[in-house]
Amino acid sequence: MIIKTRVYPRAGLVGNPSDGYFGKTISFAFSNFYAEVILYESSKLEILPNTRDHLRFESICQLVEDVHLFGYYGGIRLLKATVKQFYDYCRENHITLDNRNFTIQYHTNIPSQVGLAGSSAIITACLHALMEFYGVSIAKPIQANLILSVEKKELGISAGLQDRVVQVYGGLVYMNFEKTFFENQGYGQYEELDPKLLPSLYLAYHDDLSEGSEVFHNDIRNRFERQDSDVISAIQFWIQLTDQVRECLLKKEVEKLGELINKNFDMRRKIYKISHQNITMIETARSVGASAKFSGSGGAIVGTYQDESMYRNLVSALEARQIKVIQPLIQYPEKK
Repeated sequence: MIIKTRVYPRAGLVGNPSDGYFGKTISFAFSNFYAEVILYESSKLEILPNTRDHLRFESICQLVEDVHLFGYYGGIRLLKATVKQFYDYCRENHITLDNRNFTIQYHTNIPSQVGLAGSSAIITACLHALMEFYGVSIAKPIQANLILSVEKKELGISAGLQDRVVQVYGGLVYMNFEKTFFENQGYGQYEELDPKLLPSLYLAYHDDLSEGSEVFHNDIRNRFERQDSDVISAIQFWIQLTDQVRECLLKKEVEKLGELINKNFDMRRKIYKISHQNITMIETARSVGASAKFSGSGGAIVGTYQDESMYRNLVSALEARQIKVIQPLIQYPEKK
């Protein structure tokens, strides 16, 4: 039996730039791109490399280009860490795994390092394949926690739950990360919203404008831990803004969303150091009347537009700056 699992990128529609501050956010998964894991039984346990994991190059220039595209680490470390955390979880929860071995490999076409949660998509797809192979059932909120532990505990990557939650649930998800929820149940409060409530959305990205989330969030994390008043006020602002967007969606008042999305980025700009090129991407989108904010840690933006004429103008303006534009295909969760 060959197991294939796919997990999709996510875009943060509104809320905290990171969910590690006990705030709120709304995100959606979209299927224009995907990370896929293939797993099948074999005599030995083997992890096969992807093109991102090659260690042999035609020239030093090719090596440098590879580092530029994928960083210093490929996806094999993600698979190894996921397998280990899955094993540890099963052992700690007295779940017996049989003695079968497997071969596992991954493929992804999610644009790298532009804030679309490509790494967590690989981890999530791997976890789902392992669960299916061994017949293990894990509740969705616990899956998200487990995926986060792969990145933070095993790999030392700065990360929060937002990406993992929406990639586990799929579709459109409202997430409340209030501290009391974690103290009482070990995870946040997650509400699945109907993706049909969303207005016309675009997503745009530029491969050369990315920043790793570890770098992007580092200063804000320190300021949050010092209870910097500007950071605390911004987080409270985003909490209220997220609830306003949720209310607009439920009431089908989507015409109000553009202004709220713009406010999300405008507050971010006040407390974060943002590159001129990333700001130009936002301002270019807004120049044709579209709303715009980062979809993640930079390099990609998301927003609303009014009609097809505005969308054509948006594409023309952004592509003139070598910025790719798509209409995200919202990934609907599978009915079980």
